[in-house]
Amino acid sequence: MTAPVLVTGATGFVGGLVAARLLAEGRDVRALIRRPGDESRISTWGPAGQIEGAPEPVGTLSFATGDLDDPESLVRAADGCEVAYHVAGLNTMCLRDATPLYRNNVDGTANVLDAAARAGLRRVVYTSSTAVLGGPPGRPADETSGPPHFTSHYARSKYEAEQVALGFDGVEVVAVNPASVQGPGRRSGTAKLFIDFLNGKLPFDVPAEFGLCYTDDCAAGHLLAETKGAAGERYILCGATVTSAAAFDLVGKLAGIGNRPRTLPVAAAMAMAAGVEGVARVRGRKPSLCRETVRTLAHPHLYDGSRATRELGLAYAPLETALERSVRWYVDTGLVTRPLPGLA
Repeated sequence: MTAPVLVTGATGFVGGLVAARLLAEGRDVRALIRRPGDESRISTWGPAGQIEGAPEPVGTLSFATGDLDDPESLVRAADGCEVAYHVAGLNTMCLRDATPLYRNNVDGTANVLDAAARAGLRRVVYTSSTAVLGGPPGRPADETSGPPHFTSHYARSKYEAEQVALGFDGVEVVAVNPASVQGPGRRSGTAKLFIDFLNGKLPFDVPAEFGLCYTDDCAAGHLLAETKGAAGERYILCGATVTSAAAFDLVGKLAGIGNRPRTLPVAAAMAMAAGVEGVARVRGRKPSLCRETVRTLAHPHLYDGSRATRELGLAYAPLETALERSVRWYVDTGLVTRPLPGLA
């Protein structure tokens, strides 16, 4: 009997993708959940169904209750495992108090790694982010790039967490740095912009350039990092770089619609975000748009994902394939409600 693989964050998007890929490849998965009842978030979410063309899971899915704030629960969850995928983390913006980001992403990572060492695990695959990368302006960042000018507390917290992970002594750690993960299963972030555009409800966007990693490629890159990645190293997962205008044009072409949203100058978007923040502050609510989000969207996200191909053997899906499958999933799940002539 092979040892189960511990996956933190399996109730989330990327963690669900990783769990699905492991199960489809015959691995037994032990998913960390925060409280009894969270099992349904995985079964309802259907992680195996998020992998394009994947067979029914052939591995066994079990659960361990624990919390990133509770080191002893993490040791119990890791007991008997050989490998862990630490995917859990907090990804949000517009917080009045960013403390939860650092507690979850930095302190939580330290706790998971300490638990892995105490439980005698061989390796931990840590899910970082391309948000931690810098690089010369106008040139794609690679794995040697230094810390960026942080556009958000999320980016800073992930950078600090990655420093903890790659500097940890006690268990092998390899990091993967996915760019914006898009594909079936994704509903938030950039996917929400695509969905709103397809529904005719996106009046404007901001000038942006971003890296994209298709869902299947993200999951495959994680598993390849476990088996082929060098300990103490990081691997960018990014299959394509595209401007927001080009992405909307391609999505519109695939869907058979036009009327790409008007590109709003960054200064105007920042002013609008400041107004939304002010109203939310008066009402005591989290703003739906903030300057932190605009800064992040407008910052160039240029990444070189070729190392994962050269050293791990990861083959990326073409951009058009990734977006076409994404659009079809939006329609099939009812997220897009108006007719799309291109998919008729």
